[in-house]
Amino acid sequence: MDVIDIGRKPRNPNQVEIPPGLIKKILIGIGAVILLLLLYSSFYTVQEQERAAILTFGKYTEETTAGLHFKWPYPIQEVVKVPAELTQVITIGYTQRGDIVTPNEEEALMITGDENIVSADAVVQWKISSIRDYLYNIDDPEQFMRNAASSSIRSVIGSTKLDYAITDGKTEIQEKVRELLIDLQSKYNTGMQIVGVKFQDIEPPDGAVSDAFRAVTNAREEKNTKINNASKYENDRIPKARGEAQALIENAEGVKKSRILNAEGDVAQFNAIYSEYAKNPGVTQSRLVIETLEKILPKAKIFITESGGDTVKYLPINELMRGSSQASAKAATAPAASAPSPAPQADAAQGGTAK
Repeated sequence: MDVIDIGRKPRNPNQVEIPPGLIKKILIGIGAVILLLLLYSSFYTVQEQERAAILTFGKYTEETTAGLHFKWPYPIQEVVKVPAELTQVITIGYTQRGDIVTPNEEEALMITGDENIVSADAVVQWKISSIRDYLYNIDDPEQFMRNAASSSIRSVIGSTKLDYAITDGKTEIQEKVRELLIDLQSKYNTGMQIVGVKFQDIEPPDGAVSDAFRAVTNAREEKNTKINNASKYENDRIPKARGEAQALIENAEGVKKSRILNAEGDVAQFNAIYSEYAKNPGVTQSRLVIETLEKILPKAKIFITESGGDTVKYLPINELMRGSSQASAKAATAPAASAPSPAPQADAAQGGTAK
């Protein structure tokens, strides 16, 4: 006789029994993983050449610089990083990948103001100045910059003659293109800043025309070189010539002053002699004659004679002067008490001279 327990369900042999508490543990594990993912997505790093824009529910709210930062997890906040501190480059007329340069003739060929064809290659350097404008006001920043640069270059070259464009006008063309690009960025609020525009080449297309213009360019460069050399020689010679002229003027002034002083000295000497001459003309004339004779005949013996009668009378000037000089020397060396009086001899000499 079988006994059936109607209060308990029969056990299914294929049914897997779940241990008590397992579902709870699985839920806790899933929650921990989600929490870790949320925490991981809440921290972000901005590199040195980057800046980051924080979008809260898709709307621009703030901007962060380099470093480690925190944000609310997605979808509350989102981070968009852009290379705002990096100077970027766009080439016009060619493309460069590493060391390989590929010309782009369609982009490089342009028409000048005098309806000639010229090939222009340029490099445009730019940076991101406003992340908000950069992200929201333009869809493809690089393509916009390329189109704006190409349009600006064609506009400037289209108003410039070929001869000027390939010779002396490169610097002016660069500056005009840069100003046009700055105006375009400001007009459309692109958030991009023009750092510089530099032309690699502005020349006619290859062929006979190119060779002719290249010859003209070489001739102009040679002309400028000669002008620079002439200016250098002028700048070197003119200061030297001015210095030499100034030296000659100063020497002439010195000679002038010297001659004036000598003349003034001669005048003073003449005036002194003339004043003595006015006092006693005869004595002064005789003295001047004697002094002149002493200068022109330094070793001659001078005698003053009178030949009015039969007897020749003369005055030995040299002996008298020599005796006077010896007496003066003895008077200077002898003691005062024993010195003889030379007065009679001096009187004789003076008397003879007076005659």
